[in-house]
Amino acid sequence: MAKALPVAQRPSPEHTPLLEVRGLTVAYIRHGRSRIALRGVSLNVSPGEVLGLVGPNGSGKTTLIRAVTGAVKPLSGSVRLLGDDVASLSQRERALRAAVVPQEPVLPDTFTALEIVIMGRAPHLRLLQNEGVGDLEKARHSMLATATWEVADRPAGELSGGERQRVVVARALAQEAPLLLLDEPTAHLDLGHQAAVLDLMRGLCRDDGRGVLAVVHDLTLAARYCDRLVLLSAGELAAAGRPKDVLRTDLLSEVYGAAVEVFPHPRTGLPVVAPAATDG
Repeated sequence: MAKALPVAQRPSPEHTPLLEVRGLTVAYIRHGRSRIALRGVSLNVSPGEVLGLVGPNGSGKTTLIRAVTGAVKPLSGSVRLLGDDVASLSQRERALRAAVVPQEPVLPDTFTALEIVIMGRAPHLRLLQNEGVGDLEKARHSMLATATWEVADRPAGELSGGERQRVVVARALAQEAPLLLLDEPTAHLDLGHQAAVLDLMRGLCRDDGRGVLAVVHDLTLAARYCDRLVLLSAGELAAAGRPKDVLRTDLLSEVYGAAVEVFPHPRTGLPVVAPAATDG
């Protein structure tokens, strides 16, 4: 049977962030030359919160997710998961604290959807320990929540892009980590499944006290589902705060380099972002 998440790795009290990023600077070296991908970025995610990470392509969003997981090492600054520096944690300890839905997941084509989802239980197992009935039940529950149980026996190579994306979300849920790191979690999903996945994320935060850091491409969706937003521009923090404070016409036009319009949704009053209309 799988072990429960150790008490020391459960979500901390409400005033202690699940994730703390302070003054993070990351650089990539290519052909002997250094390129700064992030410069002095700070943010935090608390239990029960959905923090949206937005910005144009190349602004450093995916790099930030990779830094949080320890996949890339910063030049300076720190990343702390549930109070501990990510660099001091083993891969297993990181996986018990944060689950990742990558932007372009690589799945073994011959593995079934269920086999992929149950991989999320690996951090909870001892070395060479097989999954038990409890692990299977958690995988099934995660697949039901993401509408993937119906494809449980199908090989990944036979799944559509949207089905593959939802299977990866299910795998992250089965991991039962307090923090979810989502890099474009609604990529390849139709409108209905986009809403279902994001509703599920909000529900996990509200009901289970989890935290979510999500890279969101659609700014209108970000406004609807995120408690706060962090806007990146060329690797730097351009703005942070409530969606209505970040999603401003002047700021977005400057950061994205394109004319946009921001107006309140007629029912919710939340910001709706669209390209500015042109004459003609």
